[in-house]
Amino acid sequence: MADITRRLGWRHLRGAPTAHIRHHRSGKLAHDGPGISFWFRSLSAALSEVPVDDQELAMTFHARTADFQDVAVQATVTYRVSDPAVAAARLDFSIDPDTGAWRGTPLEQLGTLLTETAQQHALDVLARTPLAAALVDGVSAVRERVAAGLAAEPRLPATGIEIVAVRVVALRPEPEVERALKTPARELIQQEADRATYERRAVAVERERAIAENELASQIELARREEQLVEQRGTNERRKAQEQAAADAVRAEAEAARAVRLADAEATRSVRLARAEAEGARAVGEAKAEAQAAWLRVHAEVDVAVLRALTGTRLAENLPRVDSVTISPDVLTGLLAKLGGDGERA
Repeated sequence: MADITRRLGWRHLRGAPTAHIRHHRSGKLAHDGPGISFWFRSLSAALSEVPVDDQELAMTFHARTADFQDVAVQATVTYRVSDPAVAAARLDFSIDPDTGAWRGTPLEQLGTLLTETAQQHALDVLARTPLAAALVDGVSAVRERVAAGLAAEPRLPATGIEIVAVRVVALRPEPEVERALKTPARELIQQEADRATYERRAVAVERERAIAENELASQIELARREEQLVEQRGTNERRKAQEQAAADAVRAEAEAARAVRLADAEATRSVRLARAEAEGARAVGEAKAEAQAAWLRVHAEVDVAVLRALTGTRLAENLPRVDSVTISPDVLTGLLAKLGGDGERA
C-alpha cells in the first residue's frame, strides 16, 4: 500500500519498489512507474497501484474421478502482473488519495479467475482417470494439465497476468476411501513385518541351537578330558602303588636280611655268652666244691668245741641286732647245767 501524507492541501505519495503507480491528473497520465514519489492534489488526481512482485495463490477444490470417487486437490499457482497498464485498465487497482488503500479487491478477482481456470483443467483430467491411477500419477498429470491450460488461457495475457509456476501439493480421496486403500498396503506391510519377525525368531532359534550344540560339544569334550584325567590319575596311582610296593618289598627284604644278620649275631653272642657263663659256672662250681671240700676237711680235723664256738660265732653274725636280753633263772640254770655236762664229757 502506498504511503500518502498531507501538507497544506497537497498530498505526497511514496510508492514501493514492488508496486507500479499510475497517476492521472485531469484525465492525463502524469506519473507512471514502480517506486516513484510525487506531490498531487486529491481533487484532480486518479491513482492506481498495481503490485508487480510474484503472488502466491493457494487453492483447494474437489473433483470426481472416473470411478465416481471424490478427491481433494491442493495446488499453488505463482503469478505476477507483467503489464501493469493493461491490468489497471482491466481490473480496479485504484487507491484512495487520502489513505492509499484499494477501493476494490483486485487480487481477489485475480484469485477467482486463476482458481476457476485451474479447477476446470484439473476436473477435465481427473474425470477420465480412475482413483487408483489418479493417486499414483494424478499429481504430475494435474500439474502439467493445469500449467498448460493456464498458459493457453487467452484471458490472462489480456489482463496482463503471467503464470510463473504451478505446483500440485496433494491429491487425496475421502477419509473412508483412503483408509480402505491403505488397508491392503498396511496388511502387506504387516505381513512383511511378521515375516521379518518370524525370520528373526528363526535366526535366533538357529543361533540358540548352534550355541546349545557348541555348549554340548564343549561339555562332551570336557567330560572326555575329565575321563582321560581320571584314567591318567588312576594310572599314576597304580604306578605309584606298584613303585611303593616294590620299595616296601626291597625294604622288607633288607630288614629281613638285617634281622637275620642281627639274629645270627645275637645267637652267636648268646652261644658265646652261654658258653662263657657255663664255663664260669663250672669254674665257680669247681671252686665252690674245692672250697667246700677244703672246709669239710678242715672241720673234720678241728675239735668239736671249736666247731661249736665257730657255730655260735656264725650264728651271732647272722642274728638280728639285739639291744637287751633277759635271761630267766630257769633258762640260765639249764644252760649252765648243759655247759657243765658238756665240759665233763670233754
